[in-house]
Amino acid sequence: MAKADYYSTLGVNRDASSDAIKKAYKKLAMKHHPDRNQGDKSAEAKFKELSEAYEVLSDPDKRTTYDQFGHEGVNSRFGQAGGFSGGSFNDIFGDVFGDIFGNSSRSSNQPRRGSDLEYQIELSLEDAIAGKEVKLKIPKSVNCNDCSGTGADKGTAFSICNQCNGSGHIRVSQGFFSMQQTCPACRGRGKSISKPCNTCSGNGRIKKTKNLSVNIPKGVDTGDQIRLSGEGEGGPNNGVSGDLYVSIKITPHKFFQRDGDDLLCEIPINFTSAALGDKIIVPTLNGKVELKIPSGTQTGRAFRVRNKGVQSIRSSSTGDLYCRVIVETPINLTNNQKEILKKLDESFGKNKSTHKPKEKSWVDNIKEFFE
Repeated sequence: MAKADYYSTLGVNRDASSDAIKKAYKKLAMKHHPDRNQGDKSAEAKFKELSEAYEVLSDPDKRTTYDQFGHEGVNSRFGQAGGFSGGSFNDIFGDVFGDIFGNSSRSSNQPRRGSDLEYQIELSLEDAIAGKEVKLKIPKSVNCNDCSGTGADKGTAFSICNQCNGSGHIRVSQGFFSMQQTCPACRGRGKSISKPCNTCSGNGRIKKTKNLSVNIPKGVDTGDQIRLSGEGEGGPNNGVSGDLYVSIKITPHKFFQRDGDDLLCEIPINFTSAALGDKIIVPTLNGKVELKIPSGTQTGRAFRVRNKGVQSIRSSSTGDLYCRVIVETPINLTNNQKEILKKLDESFGKNKSTHKPKEKSWVDNIKEFFE
């Protein structure tokens, strides 16, 4: 079955202007679009015919080829025309389809919210626990005060952009495909400026470094964020500014490790303190405390010091400090000290295992393993 003439399909004369073809297509596409004719196969078929006709007649190269050689000329040079569906059609002809169904690219010239910014700061563990006021210098784009973000000099009138006809976008055709790009003449505003603002050169925004003071609350930890509303990038077309997110990173401490609201540390003690018991002084982030080491303490044992951790940022509670003792083996012993240790070892006699609980359990496990 021979294809219908594209001009007849759209109901226009062969000398019709591009605007007339577009207007006719919009009217018929609205009438026959599948979304408005659910389940109507004839409407769907008619919509595909309209789409195919508009695809060819809206492209100057394809239209010229069609006028000279008809359907076969278009198919041989550009490939089979048509093949559109309701969904994919909007991707290729968004400026027309959007005008019909309220999804127009003209929204690009409306005020838009600015982008959010993220800025990372490093804090010591002490500052994170105590809280701190931090001074920041944030480079960002802000709306130009001299033109109130319009990009135009004061008293200058706007006119519809001649290149994009006010849409803020242009379409660039490349073979069968058509791509939408921001209009370079008006920068997506859809309006032309006869006299740009001298301060921002017509952009409506300028680069600026803003000084900010941020209060870091007590108890923050790595990964926490503080949001500063309206301190992000200025919005295009005089839109509202985005937000600034200050991300926290805690630098490693040479003595303490953090586990939520608790603090962990390792305390070296000599083997006589571990064997006989002792009282030692351990540091905390707000002073020193005395820690009692009971006799017979083994390496790796942890002692809890209550309320010497981090005050929770989400409640009034405070974490604890856990001190893990490491029993150190003495080095660089004198001959006299070595003799004393030998006598001590000999004094244990045959009941050495009584004084070495770890060794006893290890030997027992080895025996069971080989039995």
